[in-house]
Amino acid sequence: MQMKTLTIIIPAYNEEKTIRQLLQKVSDVKLINGTGKEIIVVNDCSRDSTEDFVKQYIHAHPDETIVLINQEKNRGKGAAIRKGIEYVTGDYVIIQDADLEYEPEDYNILLQTFLSENLKVLYGSRFLNPQNRHSYRSFYWGGRLVTWFTNVLYIQHLTDEPTCYKLFDAVFLKSLTLRCEGFEFCPEVTAKIAKKGLKIREVAINYYPRSIQEGKKIKWTDGIEALWTLFKYRFID
Repeated sequence: MQMKTLTIIIPAYNEEKTIRQLLQKVSDVKLINGTGKEIIVVNDCSRDSTEDFVKQYIHAHPDETIVLINQEKNRGKGAAIRKGIEYVTGDYVIIQDADLEYEPEDYNILLQTFLSENLKVLYGSRFLNPQNRHSYRSFYWGGRLVTWFTNVLYIQHLTDEPTCYKLFDAVFLKSLTLRCEGFEFCPEVTAKIAKKGLKIREVAINYYPRSIQEGKKIKWTDGIEALWTLFKYRFID
């Protein structure tokens, strides 16, 4: 049987404080069923040493399959993910933020359910794990609101629509026509999955939130854009 590969897309913008540790954590994960790894880092025109640190890591780990893509200008998370998708050669794809809020060891939790149930997409829910804490009430309730809006518009039963950990069948993901530039990747991809008639499954994952002072970039305006994106793809686009 030919070995399957998980592609990890890491959009990164000014993440010099965490990118090396994150890459090490991703590299250290031993995936179930002998699944291989392909790591794609999309540097979104960072103004710090993110690019240099990724290059140093690649040089120090020649046995790892790591691709570095540099955006010519800062465009946003969604554009970085779309660029990363162009380079995917693996069988499955997961999105990994460049910070340390999510635990790469949880890839196996997702893969176990994904493979056993032969899914096209699976979300990792922060809210299904009661041990998780959340940094700000505004982010907590904002995520809850976006999730509720998703469930109402698209007849889903999600607990955590804005989660970073979204695992896809690579062919299925590439079949979706995405236009996102920024943080609206999540609502757009969710809307387009739902419009294909799929009910999105979730499993509980770990979450270690960072503060704005530590580099958290999402803002309340991104929540408004998420709601608009969900509405737009349901009724207009």
